[in-house]
Amino acid sequence: MTYSGKYKVKNPKKYKGDPTNVVYRSMWEKYCMMYFDTSKEVISWSSEEVIIPYYYEADRKYHRYYPDFTVTWKNGSTSLVEVKPHKETEPPKGNKRTKRYITEAYTYVKNRNKWEAAEEYCKDHKWKFEIWTEVELRLMGILPKPLKKLKPLPKYSRKKTK
Repeated sequence: MTYSGKYKVKNPKKYKGDPTNVVYRSMWEKYCMMYFDTSKEVISWSSEEVIIPYYYEADRKYHRYYPDFTVTWKNGSTSLVEVKPHKETEPPKGNKRTKRYITEAYTYVKNRNKWEAAEEYCKDHKWKFEIWTEVELRLMGILPKPLKKLKPLPKYSRKKTK
């Protein structure tokens, strides 16, 4: 299964930007694009068109953040939407001396720095900043329903024949 690729926009009039160059980096992003493209609640949308400078505390340098989506809703409001796994929205847990913990900690700090900058940007533009995880995507009906788990096969026993 491919988790990244180009999305073919079905309603180019709704897309703000180049509708021939819309890239998704996860299946969750692809499902969001499908939702924005077809939803009557969405007036316009774009993908990674807004650039927000942010200060990353770990390397003490400024970087550029491209939120996943900018969405203008039917009610007139505009949202910047970031799609992330839920585990990346919380501080890491576990043994602090492991490489995994350290990597997750850096990711968490970087995300927090990006999101704080996005909150400020949205406040200045009178927009809303939202983080959508798999939890929100399921509640909103954007993710397809998971397949039912198959029951395990009964144990195979070989009977001896005489």
